[in-house]
Amino acid sequence: MTTIQQNPFAELLENTMQSFLKEKIETLLKEEIKNYLQVEQADESNSRNGYYARSWETRHGVIPDLQVPRDRQSQFQTELFAPYQRREAWLEDTVIHMYKGGMSTRDIGAFIEKMFGAKYSPTTVSNITGTVLEDVAAWQSRPLPKRYSVLYLDGLYVKLKRDTVASEVIYLAMGVDEAGHREILSFSVGGKESANGWRDVLRDIYNRGTKEVLLGVFDGLTGLEEAFKETYPQAGVQRCVTHKMRNTMPRIRDKDKRAFVASMKTVYHVESREAALANFKTVQTTWGKIYPKEIASWEEELPVLLRFLDYPKMIHYAIYTSNPIERTNKEIRKRLKPMNSLTNMDAAEKIVYLEAIAYNERWNDRALRGFADPDVQRALKELFEEKYPQD
Repeated sequence: MTTIQQNPFAELLENTMQSFLKEKIETLLKEEIKNYLQVEQADESNSRNGYYARSWETRHGVIPDLQVPRDRQSQFQTELFAPYQRREAWLEDTVIHMYKGGMSTRDIGAFIEKMFGAKYSPTTVSNITGTVLEDVAAWQSRPLPKRYSVLYLDGLYVKLKRDTVASEVIYLAMGVDEAGHREILSFSVGGKESANGWRDVLRDIYNRGTKEVLLGVFDGLTGLEEAFKETYPQAGVQRCVTHKMRNTMPRIRDKDKRAFVASMKTVYHVESREAALANFKTVQTTWGKIYPKEIASWEEELPVLLRFLDYPKMIHYAIYTSNPIERTNKEIRKRLKPMNSLTNMDAAEKIVYLEAIAYNERWNDRALRGFADPDVQRALKELFEEKYPQD
């Protein structure tokens, strides 16, 4: 095995930099305790009481035996770092960023050791990323706006390791506000996807402030529509057309697939309900005898599959399917792909939270096409006033 030798000049430069930093930091620490004893406290009963040594992990490597002054009453605390802190905040941010990018805790530890000379075990890396959990709890309980024009719901499965490895769902809820901005509102991890699980998600969103929703967009999970209506009885329900097509296509013969899809598009790629219903009559005539169960299923669900036609034409593309939230789920799956399984629920929550924060930051000032149009906003406002009249 070939051993990579460090450049002697680079090693000298690194040592010089560390010595320089050590000297300057210790000078700052001396000035800090001097100011504390003479100005901030000015208590004659207190005085300096030597030093204690500690290491300090920086982007320039580890500074060993840093001499930190202390006072006799053990009240002095430097502003340079918190008690028991052993590394720069920059380094912690770097660890969290690498974790978000898909590196395992073991790989991050090896990278930090190679680059900075500091040994980070997988447990240490996990503890650093664990600080994110405090932010997760605050984020999951943050207040939400009163109104969302659209609420998308979708679940994705991840492998979690408890006693054994099993697939468990991440419930993800996304909203489009009155201005057309997308935002991930909520996520929760664990168990199998169910209407009861979604009921809890929806009640949580409602209790955090979102009282008025115009439209819910989701797939055909049994009981989900009823759970949604329990929380938002005035809202409309749009069954995802894309999911419906996916569920139908395995039952269509290969030789008919292209023609069948083209026929169905004439039903939901239209501008009015009248045109959709007329075109569906043609679909029934063409395919009803060949695929009677499939066409009957479409006919039964047509009211919720065509609900998007009750809303302004300019936003039809965004609300007839749950694709907007599915694209987000795809990014989360991509992030999880390097891992065969997650060690626990906390690991899953950390990853989804970091993705949610990044997503919301990207869309904070960007409106979905069509939603920002004045005519669309006026129409949506009228719908809110109609569905939620003010007392």
